[in-house]
Amino acid sequence: MYKNMIAKVGIVMLKIKAYAKINLTLDVISKREDGYHEIVSVMQSIDLADILEFEKAKSVFFECDHSKVPVGEENLIIKAFKLIKQRYDLKEGIRVRLHKNIPLAAGLAGGSADAAATIVALDRLFDLKLSDFEKAEIALQVGSDVPFCLIGGTKVTRGRGEKIQDLKGVNLHLLLVKPELEISTREAYEEWDRAGLKTSNFTFSFVEALGKGDIKKAVLSIGNDLERVISRKYKVIEDIKKFLMGKGAISAAMTGSGPTVYGIFETGEELENAYHDLKEIYPFVFVSKTVDKGLEVL
Repeated sequence: MYKNMIAKVGIVMLKIKAYAKINLTLDVISKREDGYHEIVSVMQSIDLADILEFEKAKSVFFECDHSKVPVGEENLIIKAFKLIKQRYDLKEGIRVRLHKNIPLAAGLAGGSADAAATIVALDRLFDLKLSDFEKAEIALQVGSDVPFCLIGGTKVTRGRGEKIQDLKGVNLHLLLVKPELEISTREAYEEWDRAGLKTSNFTFSFVEALGKGDIKKAVLSIGNDLERVISRKYKVIEDIKKFLMGKGAISAAMTGSGPTVYGIFETGEELENAYHDLKEIYPFVFVSKTVDKGLEVL
């Protein structure tokens, strides 16, 4: 009887873990006619995650334990809800509670991960039965990183981020360091455009090494075109990289549009030593590892 009652009522509340991402590579190929940039990137999900709770409501209610998270149209959770409400003529609203662990404007796709969680939650709460294609289509309308965040793992993304190719997963131990900076995606790409540089093609070397099973060579091939211009403007990016390498990281790079820098370590002892030294200097220092998914329904 209890099971039958649940079936009639349907899902009333959903809790989702939305994982952050790093860019193991990021190549900026060209600027497109639509104003976006053509990129090729190896994206990787990591175990740093926001926790979101969703339930139906009469209107739209958003709660967050981080005061700087926007609550209006610029919030990708709200954007995703409005797109789906209009497209599928939803008659009810939603209440969202966001426990924010992923730093803002950090190059870790926190907002995109939250939007991906919203798409999955709405599909389940309203029994929309969306196909993977429909979810990906909505995701791209919300933001360039959202299609990846829907599936996560280790992927090559191309175009605006809508073309996604599966890669063999990698098991990496990471230390994330974010300085007291917030860098918008727009600022990073404007710096790239002004510099007039050509891509370094990090992705080709990484994927080739990974395909041969040479994980160490792949790790040594990581890199980010945007870091080349952002580190010129903000010296702290290079300072963090040098510190991580000096503490035993085998490789280090900035993720996304920055300013978060990650180091990849072979031994836990070296990683822990670096963590204890850096946590006294920078506002966000986090020991992390790679995961094979973008979202997890709890």
